[in-house]
Amino acid sequence: MASGKRIAIIGCGASGLAAIKVCLEDGLEPICFEKNHDIGGLWRFEESKKNGATVYRSTHVNTSKEMMSYSDFPLPKEYANYMHNSYVLKYYRMYAERFGILKHIQFHTEVLSCDFADDYSKTGNWELKVKNSKTEKERTEIFNGVMVAVGHHAVPNFPVSEFAGYEKFKGPITHSTDYRDFKGFEDKNVVVVGMGNSGADIAVELSWHCPKVCLSTRKGSWIFGRVGGKGYPLDYKFMTRYNLLRMSILPESYTRAELEASLNGVLDHANWGIKPKNGPLNQHPLITSALPDRILNGSVTMKPNVQRFKEDSVVFVDGSEVKADAVVFATGYVFSFPFLKDSLINFRNKTSTDVYQMMWPLSVKHNTLCMIGHVQALATVNPLAEMQSRWATRVFKGLSKLPSEREMRNQVEEKHKQMKSHYYESQRHTIEVDHIPYMDFLAKEIGCKPNLWRIALTDLPLAKKMFFEYCTGYQYRLVGPGKWSGAREAIMTQTERMLHPLKCLPMHEEKKTGWWSYFIVVVIATVIYFVFNNYY
Repeated sequence: MASGKRIAIIGCGASGLAAIKVCLEDGLEPICFEKNHDIGGLWRFEESKKNGATVYRSTHVNTSKEMMSYSDFPLPKEYANYMHNSYVLKYYRMYAERFGILKHIQFHTEVLSCDFADDYSKTGNWELKVKNSKTEKERTEIFNGVMVAVGHHAVPNFPVSEFAGYEKFKGPITHSTDYRDFKGFEDKNVVVVGMGNSGADIAVELSWHCPKVCLSTRKGSWIFGRVGGKGYPLDYKFMTRYNLLRMSILPESYTRAELEASLNGVLDHANWGIKPKNGPLNQHPLITSALPDRILNGSVTMKPNVQRFKEDSVVFVDGSEVKADAVVFATGYVFSFPFLKDSLINFRNKTSTDVYQMMWPLSVKHNTLCMIGHVQALATVNPLAEMQSRWATRVFKGLSKLPSEREMRNQVEEKHKQMKSHYYESQRHTIEVDHIPYMDFLAKEIGCKPNLWRIALTDLPLAKKMFFEYCTGYQYRLVGPGKWSGAREAIMTQTERMLHPLKCLPMHEEKKTGWWSYFIVVVIATVIYFVFNNYY
């Protein structure tokens, strides 16, 4: 039954779609404002420049499909584990159609301002001023709550002016937000600045079409391959409750050394000159299987940070210089909420922001405005934004209560200290979270956190899947508010869906050795041990 609360949702990318669906699920009235003409946000590739960032033509996801699925809508088994961006958009369209989301979205509608309503002190209401880009008409509406779901890839971080001589460089200097594909770069020498996921992908793609591609990095990076053990996706065994428990028990120095050894076993980062000072989990990871090969065969050349530009070349901090026809800055984005007052979302510096649990601004009296999807983890944003939305709607409805302002502020300060000690200074690290602990925290607030011990006593096969395989969003639909009858089946078949697109030849079952053979081996080993210990 609808509660009568009108909730404004700003943006209909991955986070906005989840927010609309959850509002409908919880009996609220969502009205979503999207300044573009379609859903998908970042994942809707467009040839021309659009409002906001876009993936490039060849982008594939870095999170496997099961970890990317919304909690009650698994991706089709036929889809690749690391999908092309066009399949991500298809999935969003299926999700929107399945849950009747589209009719709640007002396209071509930009939010100009989001401010306290006249009666905010009593009601917590918000006043939004919006503009239709087709008619140019502006209007004002009042809402009982606001969910800001615009993501954090809106405004490019483009520090070109920090480098001397950039204005003299004759070729184009662009940002990755304007990159679509290799066309226009053929037969040119290109320098890509920034060794994040975008920089690596762009350098790899250009290396097939350009005589020389250099990838410049300030700090280096740990390279994680997409393919994990047994040829499974990396996160299949990495993003598990078992791995989380193991890392929480063992000393951090040991687990860091172990992970470094594993990554260096594939390529020695020190020998390659790209080893950063911090550990593999102390910065957002670079996930690529293609870059090492392109470096080894000389198609991509690693370079340190840029020092300055000349008319037709780039000079690096080590004194080396390369001829360059074009430069692409893949230096990420800065957070921007132009429709909000600066005092609402206060980024005090590069390592802190006054937002409780990446959602609730501390600067407001009423908890009727929250951030959805303004968070970053090793997994993708879909299940995170969905869980945040499930918590938010319960707070809006008065079913869940936040701590006192003092408690929240203390927790935010504690989080700042942890971030400072764990990550190097970067704005993107202000929103970094550990995926499973954060999802479990949200689940506790919602009341949908599964009790693994209890499940193990009643359903051991399910418990084993939940503990040893990747921690998918389906786990948070087993119990509590929003319980989904298909959750157990989704968990039990997630490996099957993962393997489905990989199979080619029919599988031949190996002949299993019976228990009698193992018994004989044990007896022989015992005899040999006894003989050697007594006679030699």
